[in-house]
Amino acid sequence: MQSSQALLEARSVSKRYPGRGMFVRRLGPPALQEASLDLCKNETLAVVGGSGSGKTTLAMILLGLLAPTSGEVLLDSKPLAGYPRIGPGGLRRRMQVVFQDPYDSLQPRMTVGEALREVLDVHQIGAGRVEKEQRAEAQLGAVGLSGDALRRYPHEFSGGQRQRVAIARALLVEPEILILDEPTSALDMSVQSQVLNLLLDLKAARGLSYMLISHNLDVVGYMADEVAVMDRGRIVERGSVEQVMMSPRSEAAERLLASLPTVDPAGRRLGLERGR
Repeated sequence: MQSSQALLEARSVSKRYPGRGMFVRRLGPPALQEASLDLCKNETLAVVGGSGSGKTTLAMILLGLLAPTSGEVLLDSKPLAGYPRIGPGGLRRRMQVVFQDPYDSLQPRMTVGEALREVLDVHQIGAGRVEKEQRAEAQLGAVGLSGDALRRYPHEFSGGQRQRVAIARALLVEPEILILDEPTSALDMSVQSQVLNLLLDLKAARGLSYMLISHNLDVVGYMADEVAVMDRGRIVERGSVEQVMMSPRSEAAERLLASLPTVDPAGRRLGLERGR
């Protein structure tokens, strides 16, 4: 991809965490090393790698939740530091994240309606309680849940339904970019395809851009346009799904693919089918 086309761009981003110990001032080994990538409008870019490869650190830096030790992140060619956190045009209005575990991402003591209204309150969206409830109900409908979900608590839902609530919450602020951190890994196989198809439908309907963090190459093959492979904090390869999975150029990519189940880029190994 050409950087001029990039919606979100990392330029030579590195991250080192403080060393362990009360009196240690030196930085620890690099968690991220000179990582550069870009995410274009309407693209799904998958970032894959083994445990400790730097995937989550990179995602947190791209979201502006973690500061890089060096390098920079640009949104529409403007440094993230130049954006307010909330409000129209702010980072949280333009980028949202859907976390791995729907069991942990929702407040157990809040009804779904309270959780969604809290988002609207923070971002000052909606003129009053009635409008906010209408917005929340509309987003629940967009993810396949009925309005009565507003009055229910997270423990009353299945894992797949909770993940739908988490997706609805992320969409309330009408973001352009969703960071999807292993969005189906905590779900039963039978539910995974439903959530993935929902995400594909939402992307097409709303013109969203996705960065998908995953170790499940069947999911990557089904969802992604391009793949970036990470190894020991570095991005060692990037290309189309077919190229990276079927003809990897780097030894690190070959090792990673060899350590994971054989994949079918069409998603047929998991029985993933377009449509519900």
